[in-house]
Amino acid sequence: MPDLLIELFSEEIPARMQAGAREALRQRVTDGLVEAGLTYGHARAYSTPRRLVLAVEGLSPRSPDLKEERKGPRVDAPEKALEGFLRSTGLTKDRLEARDDKKGRVWVAVIDKPGREAAAIVAEVLEATIRNFPWPKSMRWGAGSLRWVRPLHSILCLLTTEAGAEVVPLDIDGIRAGDTTRGHRFMAPEPFRVTGFEDYAVRLKRARVMLDQDERADQIWHDATNAAFAQGLEVVEDKGLLTEVAGLVEWPVVLMGAIGEAFLDLPPEVLQTSMKEHQKFFSVRDPKTGRIVRFVTVANRETADNGETILKGNGKVLSARLSDAAFFWGNDLAVAKTGMEDWREALTHVTFQSALGSQADKIGRVAALAREIAPKVGADPDLTEQAAKVAKLDLASQMVYEFPELQGLMGRYYAAAAGLPAEVAEACALHYKPLGPSDEVPTAPVSVAVALADKIDTLTGFWAIDEKPTGSKDPFALRRAALGVIRLVLVNRIRGNLSEMMFRALGPNVGHVLASRQYEGLHEAFAVLGGKVQDEKLLIEFADQVDKAIWSQARLDSPPSEDRPDVRLGFELTEDLLSFFHDRLKVHLRAEGIRHDVIDACLAMPGNDDLTLLVRRAEALQAVIGTEDGENLVQGFKRANNILSQAEEKDGVEYSFGADRKFSDDPAEQALFDALDAAEAAIGPAMEAEDFAKAMAAMAALRAPIDAFFEAVQVNSDNEIIRRNRLNLLHRIRATCGSVADLTRIDG
Repeated sequence: MPDLLIELFSEEIPARMQAGAREALRQRVTDGLVEAGLTYGHARAYSTPRRLVLAVEGLSPRSPDLKEERKGPRVDAPEKALEGFLRSTGLTKDRLEARDDKKGRVWVAVIDKPGREAAAIVAEVLEATIRNFPWPKSMRWGAGSLRWVRPLHSILCLLTTEAGAEVVPLDIDGIRAGDTTRGHRFMAPEPFRVTGFEDYAVRLKRARVMLDQDERADQIWHDATNAAFAQGLEVVEDKGLLTEVAGLVEWPVVLMGAIGEAFLDLPPEVLQTSMKEHQKFFSVRDPKTGRIVRFVTVANRETADNGETILKGNGKVLSARLSDAAFFWGNDLAVAKTGMEDWREALTHVTFQSALGSQADKIGRVAALAREIAPKVGADPDLTEQAAKVAKLDLASQMVYEFPELQGLMGRYYAAAAGLPAEVAEACALHYKPLGPSDEVPTAPVSVAVALADKIDTLTGFWAIDEKPTGSKDPFALRRAALGVIRLVLVNRIRGNLSEMMFRALGPNVGHVLASRQYEGLHEAFAVLGGKVQDEKLLIEFADQVDKAIWSQARLDSPPSEDRPDVRLGFELTEDLLSFFHDRLKVHLRAEGIRHDVIDACLAMPGNDDLTLLVRRAEALQAVIGTEDGENLVQGFKRANNILSQAEEKDGVEYSFGADRKFSDDPAEQALFDALDAAEAAIGPAMEAEDFAKAMAAMAALRAPIDAFFEAVQVNSDNEIIRRNRLNLLHRIRATCGSVADLTRIDG
């Protein structure tokens, strides 16, 4: 069976596009071959800056011969129906067969499809792949119509068997497939012929091209860490940068250079970010001090002076870049030492979101909410409010303007320079976290309070303006923000009413949005107080003052005000946003191994906005239903619930008036009374104490008495009094189990 080798040789492919291009080439070619009837054993794609390569092993030499039968119209159908069938099959009437069918005699076409040689199929599939390749960006060049990420120079396409190599005949806009390629642009530019993948890989390496992207990355990391270790240093790990650099070179040559003494006192994050973003350098750290002291760059060629000239040039560029960073750092420190008031004023002119005001508006909302949250997480309210007011001021700094990814981290340095408490500085750095499912979660109380307030304000704000995630679209990362709140609550075991926090946060947002829309009655109310509406800003300021007074009195458990549209809207949005949190929580808990039906059974219970309590209940329930007693209890409960529900529907009454022991005439029935009494006595105090494990264990103990009851008695007795009593007893089963979790939602 032949092996297939494809190389698409071009100008430099951007490193960020190479992984997607490799997968697209592999998938599109192999899918096309399979659809055409060929099979293969294994396929792998490779990339360097100048080439995409696909190696396919064990390809079928030709597609199989096929015979297809297609049923047509009845033999007595109108002539036009027959003509249409003949056109679709490409046959004449004399080649059709008349066969008996359940609808009568019909015409049947037997179509023979002869197999095709692999070379013809490969040429067809590869041309379609090249012409329709899904580059994020592509270009045309010369006079042709072909589009590629960069000008495509050559196509290598070989089918190799034991008898030798065969070039697949293919011509795309004048680029004819062949058996030649080129090595390194500078060190081995001459073309050479190959006979198959093994020969190709060996000859490429001789020509100073390392084909496998993973091998290049491993080589870079090995050489860089060895060079650092030899000087008692360590390379700062950055997998994303490593992948990118491996996509920039065909023959990696690792070089280590020094950073100028004048820049060594810059914060490590500044040095690392500047070198990574501007020059793709790895940072080298002194493990004793934590300072960044050297850099590693990766050249694409060997030189006679062992990279000395390259390092000298890179050092000059690096010094210029770091001079800029040092200038920004010095200016920012000067502002920080004066209290950062210039930045606070600047953020009044920076829009957070057009309908939600400026960054300064957001800071004010977050500070007020963080102060309310602080006691719930054990933080000092004054310190928390102070932290919230300065946490985002670094957004106006020159350093963060240049390197947005340093927001928060620079805030820590500036807060320390301003002489603020350590808890405040730490909150500046951590209030954006966690940024994903694997990111660290703050645990310091002040940082936790500010992080929660920031994320809850963002969520309630975008909910207030109806900018919710839809489908796969989430431009404002609201799903990530909700997951961040969930992880903050669960990791820190925060107890509290999440709905109440959201309701409070919605107040300023809803009021601001509705005020900006000039909701009915606001103009008149303003006039009554003796004011005149001179501009929209004045109107909104007045609305915000009214909102603060009314929302401070509003409570989530009070009925919505009929004459306050913002309060009514706040109730609706709180309920909708809590549902969104529950959806995110389901995803998070499923990743933690908790069953979806267990989560649903606990979400159906009261207090489902206390996420810590909710998760503890879910963990206890999963532990119980994972046992034999728990599994059988669920079956017994569902049997009881089904019988009771059917009887209530049939009789039109609710059997919940209390079962009486004196009407029980079977030992199993009396034993169930005893078991329910014991379970209720144990479950009540356990639920009060939030000891879900104990409550679940008491519920699971009902398994045997329930099973014995159903084996011994017939619920729907001919005696109506006994029947009603037993149905009321089933209600006790439902109520007792239902006080722990909604078992109707458990699968099975």
